[in-house]
Amino acid sequence: MTKIVLSFIFAIGFALVHLSSKYLSYIKESLQSKFLSFAGGVAVSYVFLHLLPDLSHYQQKVGERLDHGIGQYLEDHIYLIAVLGLALFYGLERLVKNSKKKQGGQSNSEDVAVSSGVFWVHMASFFFYNAVIGYLLIREEYETKWGMFFFFLALSIHFVANDHGLRKDHKQKYDKYGRVLLTVAILIGWGIGAITVVHELIVSILVALLAGGIILNVLKEELPDDQESSFIAFIAGLAGFSVLMMLV
Repeated sequence: MTKIVLSFIFAIGFALVHLSSKYLSYIKESLQSKFLSFAGGVAVSYVFLHLLPDLSHYQQKVGERLDHGIGQYLEDHIYLIAVLGLALFYGLERLVKNSKKKQGGQSNSEDVAVSSGVFWVHMASFFFYNAVIGYLLIREEYETKWGMFFFFLALSIHFVANDHGLRKDHKQKYDKYGRVLLTVAILIGWGIGAITVVHELIVSILVALLAGGIILNVLKEELPDDQESSFIAFIAGLAGFSVLMMLV
């Protein structure tokens, strides 16, 4: 099976994950917490064993082009961009939390959806996030087809956890509009990758921003509060996925 066909199958798989993840809410809360802890373990393993090592590869590409002018004073360009990505996504999370407080007034802000303006800003950021993942699905240099499968597996689990958090923030608006937009973003990203190759410097910057966003979302969404988390489930996800990654 060619890479383009296999990547398209996985792109459809990502789309189905987004469209069906709302059914997680029908599962018992204790099982949801265990799954989110397991997802956190998988995502942490993916970040440290694949994503961060990948950044060193992209650092070489960015360094070759920024090693002059002001760029020569920035020794770790790609990691600074990743930090910027984390800061941008953290800023969006604070925007969401503040909007919920304003909308909720004296009521529990956890039960309140954010304003429409903040919703669309939040969705725009995750649209970009998903489009980059869709592009990488077809353009990432995998050593084997198993490498592509583990990319799909890790990010599918990550998407379920992300969707859970976005649904908590945006309520019915996320199910009506958000999950559809994020599904389309994956397919658009894959489509761009199928028909053209984006300049390597741009891809390097986008991957670094994405890395910062994934790291923040792992810490925020996939490692639940102490009273809800399952350390055993977290370790199972971390150890299980780490072993799989090392076998590739």
